[in-house]
Amino acid sequence: MKAFVTVMLKDGVLDPQGKAIGHALNNLGFAQVGEVRAGKVIELELKETDPGAAKAAAEDMARKLLANSVIESFKVEIAG
Repeated sequence: MKAFVTVMLKDGVLDPQGKAIGHALNNLGFAQVGEVRAGKVIELELKETDPGAAKAAAEDMARKLLANSVIESFKVEIAG
């Protein structure tokens, strides 16, 4: 079973990578792009077969290691 943990900076936290991407896109002629936020996706292969238990385990991993709870938020999605 796979778990996908998406980690993003919380609203209000400066995102220099997102700013740089937004600036570069505008310079390339994509004027319709407004604010850009950059994050990361972590794909975990879990031995768990129960989706609920897999989600709980991935959320625990995110809280303990994958996301800095002071400045980042996360969401977990499970795929069979």
